[in-house]
Amino acid sequence: MLLIIGLGNPGKSYLKTRHNVGFMILDELREALQTYDANPWELSKKFNAEISGANVKGEKIILVKPMTFMNRSGQSVGLIANYYKILPKDILVIHDDKDIQLGEYKVHTDRSAAGHNGIKSIIQYIGTQDFTRFRVGIAKHSDKKVKDTAKFVLGKFGLFEKKKLEAVTTGIITHIIDRFIAP
Repeated sequence: MLLIIGLGNPGKSYLKTRHNVGFMILDELREALQTYDANPWELSKKFNAEISGANVKGEKIILVKPMTFMNRSGQSVGLIANYYKILPKDILVIHDDKDIQLGEYKVHTDRSAAGHNGIKSIIQYIGTQDFTRFRVGIAKHSDKKVKDTAKFVLGKFGLFEKKKLEAVTTGIITHIIDRFIAP
């Protein structure tokens, strides 16, 4: 069993923001899994998350968008991991990273939260940092540091940025499918 989590914030006002990259990529991954009859998104009150899934070559894939807001994502992840008895090594988390350039991503396992509150929450609730993270770059191509992080991550992508996001989304989905789902 594989648990894939996309991090973001619920609600229309956050829908296309940089902080919701995890949700956006998970939506595209679910579409890519239609080949395997992926279920539609369903709101689970039990887990406080939108959940979808598919069976690929006999392995169950669970897709999760926590509805707890970013900083409390671990609540949903912990409940789901405990309920399904999913080991940390079988958890993938997709999230935004303001320290990586837009159009790039990095994959890490067993790494600290590095200041990302959604990841801090997951580590707290599952008791380990030994899971795989897809850190998706949202940083602008400039040397200037972001002055107001909250305003930046809750801002929406511009047209040029959307094109870069589409390309990196395709790369991440291919990476996940080739390495974790259907190797």
